[in-house]
Amino acid sequence: MSVINIQEKFKLFQDLWSPKKVGQLNGQQILLAKLKGEFVFHKHDNEDELFMVIKGTLDIEFRDKTITLNEGEFYIVPKGVEHKPIAKEEVHIVLFEPLSIKHTGDIIADITVEEYESI
Repeated sequence: MSVINIQEKFKLFQDLWSPKKVGQLNGQQILLAKLKGEFVFHKHDNEDELFMVIKGTLDIEFRDKTITLNEGEFYIVPKGVEHKPIAKEEVHIVLFEPLSIKHTGDIIADITVEEYESI
């Protein structure tokens, strides 16, 4: 293992909604992603999902409310809860998720990533 500089890792990719794996520990993976626009409503039946905003502002829409995350804030979406991330401008996030999680949860969409690229 070596020191990981998150800002340097974000410079290595431009694609949106395609998380990149930068590490893993105790059955969890650490992912970086750039977001812009709207994702799809989805849920993860068996896994919680942590969103931490590094740059920008991220809205996470639920069926009954919307929460807003600013730089330096995080939110844990409980397993089984439908959610849809929305980024009006480009947002950089860190995700902490179990290795077993599927990118778009119970939905298969054009943006679904089957296996995360390691950077």
